[in-house]
Amino acid sequence: MSYVESKMETCPSTDERLDIKRVEAVAQINSLNRKTHEPSSAYLQEKDMCTKYFDNWNENDQVSFVEHLLSRMCHYQHGQVNTFLKPMLQRDFISALPAKGLDHVAENILSYLDAKSLYAAELVCKEWYRVISDGMLWKKLIERMVRTDSLWRGLAERRGWGQYLFKPKLGEIPKDHKFYRDLYPQIIQDIERIETNWRTGRHTLQRIHCRSETSKGVYCLQYDDTRIVSGLRDNTIKIWDRNTLECTRVLTGHTGSVLCLQYDQNIIISGSSDSTVRVWDVRSGEMLNTLIHHCEAVLHLRFCDGIMVTCSKDRSIAVWDMQSPTEINLRRVLVGHRAAVNVVDFDEKYIVSASGDRTIKVWSTSTCEFVRTLNGHKRGIACLQYRDRLVVSGSSDNTIRLWDIECGACLRVLEGHEELVRCIRFDNKRIVSGAYDG
Repeated sequence: MSYVESKMETCPSTDERLDIKRVEAVAQINSLNRKTHEPSSAYLQEKDMCTKYFDNWNENDQVSFVEHLLSRMCHYQHGQVNTFLKPMLQRDFISALPAKGLDHVAENILSYLDAKSLYAAELVCKEWYRVISDGMLWKKLIERMVRTDSLWRGLAERRGWGQYLFKPKLGEIPKDHKFYRDLYPQIIQDIERIETNWRTGRHTLQRIHCRSETSKGVYCLQYDDTRIVSGLRDNTIKIWDRNTLECTRVLTGHTGSVLCLQYDQNIIISGSSDSTVRVWDVRSGEMLNTLIHHCEAVLHLRFCDGIMVTCSKDRSIAVWDMQSPTEINLRRVLVGHRAAVNVVDFDEKYIVSASGDRTIKVWSTSTCEFVRTLNGHKRGIACLQYRDRLVVSGSSDNTIRLWDIECGACLRVLEGHEELVRCIRFDNKRIVSGAYDG
């Protein structure tokens, strides 16, 4: 017998298919009839006795007996049983939990929803809406996004709504659920506008014109919503009003060009070609401390959570403990690079340094011990950023490289620049680089 003949024998004919449909239709009619059918007298007489026997059995025996009964039923009877059981197997546990004093469990379950699902959950019933409202789940969703996404974090700071998140300030009246529910689409609208600007290259150009010939060389800067802080070739640090672009204060004290700086709410720390690191009060502009350690220009620095790391043309890296702006002590000097150390970055796990010797070195933040070297660039490395386990570096070989810090592997080489890559930043979505090719 051929394969085709075999398949034809196993496939039902047209008449057989019609018979199957008739059987199914009859089964449906019988199912409907059973709902209105009066039980027989024999059933009524024996039901109570069967129930009594059933109740005397243990749970395992009861289940076995029901399974035995089901095995003796036809498929449309199974359908009737399924229809009967379905409502019993579906339970609104979100509404049931608060009734047992477990509101926090219901809130915790719903807190894992994304925005679209949270909107849908509010429409399920009044009790779900109450759980979401009382649990301030829109506030928690926004807080989760701010913790995990740098764009959200930046918007929280720039737009001012970050003050309503996490722990409220003393004396501040807390916002209600509706405030955060209405805030979410406004944030999304902001983010979509920013993403569109990035994709299309739309921007507004504003210039700050330095007044003197010597101040034209700007070596470093940092900014926020209210100020721009720049380090200049004329040995000064200038603070500019972000809105008016007017210079509001000039910090003097360095005797060489200001090559690097970083500031927070309280202090500015700067490094200079005069080999010193200086600490300044953000509000008053007063110089609070001068650190003398490096024997050549301080090329870069970073500070966070009581630790500062500086690097120098003298090929060394210095790790400092910061008890206060006036009490900063040298913890360890890291030596290993064979040329000037141009840039450093760190977190609680690793310190990462890049040098003109073409290498990136990784050190333990806690012990200051050397961990590994990342090799790949063909010429000196001018810039890098490190976050989580990703390092992105730019070099005078005109390339950008992405590295996995845990294993030291180069993940990707980006080519496109025609000259030295001087600065680089990245977030969850993009890498932005600046080079000498304009």
